[in-house]
Amino acid sequence: MIWGIFKRDMCHATRNVIAVIVSMGLVVVPALYAWFNIAASWNPYGNTKALKVAVANNDKGYKSDLIPVRVNVGETIISTLHANDQLDWQFVKSDKAIDGVKSGEYYAAIVIPKGFSADMMTLFSPDIKHAQLKYYLNEKINPIAPHITDQGATTVVNTIDKTFAKTIAQVGLDLASSILHYSQSPQMAEYMRNLNGNLTTMADTLSGASQQVTSYSQLLGSANDIVDSTGKLLASATKAGKQAQNALKQGKSGATSFTSAGANVTSSVNTALDQVSGAFDQVAAKVNKAFDAIGKDSDTAASQLTTLSEQVSSSESLYDTYITSLNHMHESVEQLPDSDSAKQALLEAIDREITLLEAAKGDSQKLAQQLKDASTQVTQDTAAAERSRKEILNRITSAKQSISNVRDDYATNVKPKIDALASTVSTLISQTDSMITQLSGTADDLDDVTGDVGTNVTSIRSTLGAIAKKLDSSAATVKELITKLETGGNAGDGNSDGGDGDNDASSSDSGESDELRALATANASTLSTLISAPVALHRVSVYPIANYGSAMAPFYTILSIWVGAIILCAMLKVTISDREKAHVLGLGDTLPRVAGPSGPGNASRWGLRLDHEYFGRYAIFALLALLQGTLVCLGDMYFLGVQANHALQFLAVGWLAALVFSNIVYTLTVSFGDIGKAVAVVLLVMQVAGSGGTFPIETLPKFFQMLYPFLPFPHAIDAMHAAMAGSYGNEYLLDMVYLALFLIPSLLLGLVLRKPVIRLNNWVSRNLESTKVI
Repeated sequence: MIWGIFKRDMCHATRNVIAVIVSMGLVVVPALYAWFNIAASWNPYGNTKALKVAVANNDKGYKSDLIPVRVNVGETIISTLHANDQLDWQFVKSDKAIDGVKSGEYYAAIVIPKGFSADMMTLFSPDIKHAQLKYYLNEKINPIAPHITDQGATTVVNTIDKTFAKTIAQVGLDLASSILHYSQSPQMAEYMRNLNGNLTTMADTLSGASQQVTSYSQLLGSANDIVDSTGKLLASATKAGKQAQNALKQGKSGATSFTSAGANVTSSVNTALDQVSGAFDQVAAKVNKAFDAIGKDSDTAASQLTTLSEQVSSSESLYDTYITSLNHMHESVEQLPDSDSAKQALLEAIDREITLLEAAKGDSQKLAQQLKDASTQVTQDTAAAERSRKEILNRITSAKQSISNVRDDYATNVKPKIDALASTVSTLISQTDSMITQLSGTADDLDDVTGDVGTNVTSIRSTLGAIAKKLDSSAATVKELITKLETGGNAGDGNSDGGDGDNDASSSDSGESDELRALATANASTLSTLISAPVALHRVSVYPIANYGSAMAPFYTILSIWVGAIILCAMLKVTISDREKAHVLGLGDTLPRVAGPSGPGNASRWGLRLDHEYFGRYAIFALLALLQGTLVCLGDMYFLGVQANHALQFLAVGWLAALVFSNIVYTLTVSFGDIGKAVAVVLLVMQVAGSGGTFPIETLPKFFQMLYPFLPFPHAIDAMHAAMAGSYGNEYLLDMVYLALFLIPSLLLGLVLRKPVIRLNNWVSRNLESTKVI
């Protein structure tokens, strides 16, 4: 029965030319659908040269003291893009570039801002900024074009990064080479001699500063001795209070001691002030020397000025000591009777002396600050440094004048009044016993004060001693540096002396010089390229695909086979007429009336069962579907040149897919009529979206990921991929089995489940035909 139905269908399909042409068209059209899509997507990313991307350069460039050469990264980008054929680069103004993106003339635009180079060079400053390119793109023109232009923009950015890194590395290597060559030149030898001389001067300066600090400490020690003597004198005065006569004698002795102490203080003050004045002369000489070295060695000059600033600052403690001593003297004088005519004059003289000392101290502080500021200016601005030199020398002159004022005022006003005070001590001795008792109490208080002063002076001396040790240590470090430089210079002169190998440091320095020489003589371009891109990507293709068209071929091939199945059901009848059934059964042109209404299974009483009708009519569908699959697969391989490492496996996938798809669509149409055709189209749409043929299934929404295993497309596409590039294990066979399993539900529906709905389907078909429209 099945063979009889198939033979009559083949006779009808080949009865005339039109039928043959239509049959051929049913086979060819699906193949054309696949071939056009595969050919169109053969190499889309290799044809991006026609995509217009505008580039506008507004970069103004950058130039600094660090890099005296003018840098313009924007110009570098433009010159690089001129040699790049990845996209159709259009070099225009920024306004035209942006307007062209809006109008659709350009797919995208890259605008290089004015400060692009300046922002890139902030790499060498504390305030680092990211250099930004402005990237405009028109996303409505095409869904894929933005991604392609994005790749082009990324290429530009990567090119900038590598070029910048390569340039910086090459500059550094060239600089190392220049340093090596310069280090072997006569100029370098002269420079090293000057450097050693400056360092020797610095070491001497540090040693002198240490000695000066030690002198300050010794001066404070002398003041401490005076304080101790005063304390002992006050203790004697306290004991003298017990016996008036002895007190008077000790008072006279105290007066003599006071006079002697005043003379000693006067001598110490004059000596100290003369030392300070002389120290300022030394500072002035060292300032001139430091500023004279600015053009030759600014760093050394800056270091000398910093040292002088620290020396001047350290002398402030001397002023504080003298001011403290005068305050104590002021308190002592205030204890004298108001009737003493010398008291008020002496108090005013002491206050004036304190004021002058405060002014001298302020001048020293300002001098120290100016020296410190000048140490930072000598490396930046020569003109400003010269102005600082004049201001510092003027400040030194002012400080010396303040010291002179202190010394003159002390000699003119304070000392005569101290002498006058000493002459009036005899009057104080003649006071009453109550005065002696009061003096005893006052002496006890002053004894505490002198004790505190002694403690403070001891602490200050300890600090000054530590400073002196630090200065000595710094001087020793500088001298050690001088020795190393001299050793290194001798080592760099080669082995002309026939070295005996006793100096390990020289050997080490020579080894380092050899390494530097080897680095400097290497190919700077090669090294800078390696530094700018230290990692190279070595791509290893697993199951390689020849091109993008081959990669897309399985999706479009399987899709065309499904489309071909739909076309077959749309063009061919899936039901068998009663006349055809009668001819197959040999009953003439019509079935007997007892057969009932026309429809599936109405000839079963004569032996033409429902399964005979199903397979008999499906035979021509299967034949045409196999022809469709064969033609499209052969055309893929031998017409388009699609990669197929296993040609027979590739054909087998096409044949199996043709049988499965045609059976599914045929069964849906047989079971549900035109509604079944609509369901086949819906399944087509669902599989186009959820088969993973274009995008990985993991990138699709969750619904499609869940639906993925229950669709035939994914298994057919995976099997075809395995046939094209190779199979991992039993991958190919498993996908073929999974694809064949879809025949089970299809045959179950066509042979068993559709029987109860045959009458319903016939009724629906009759009603649709009665509309004369559907």
